[in-house]
Amino acid sequence: VQLQASGGGLVQAGGSLKLSCAASGSIFRINDMGWYRQAPGKQRELVASIARGGSTNYVHSMKGRFTISRDNAKNSVYLEMDSLKPEDTAVYYCNADVMINKNYEFNYWGQGTQVTVSS
Repeated sequence: VQLQASGGGLVQAGGSLKLSCAASGSIFRINDMGWYRQAPGKQRELVASIARGGSTNYVHSMKGRFTISRDNAKNSVYLEMDSLKPEDTAVYYCNADVMINKNYEFNYWGQGTQVTVSS
């Protein structure tokens, strides 16, 4: 199973970006999906997560600015980021709990996509 993230880039403060992540490979079903980020010199942290049924969870500081969504038919998860701030600068990673058959679930990470917000 591979997760391919895309959509990062350089944006001015106050701007918007949309990240995408598509899973491929031997997939029976994908349960929780999420986005994490890691800024230079800091630990990786959760940004938002979404269950298969669509219920969402956001870190407080992102709520209202970021929107996570998913398309189960495309095995994909998205992160729309608005009102970006310089402190949002980080490498963003997608994450997914993937069932490869009806008995086994594994956790996978995407390769990361850089988001840089200039002031």
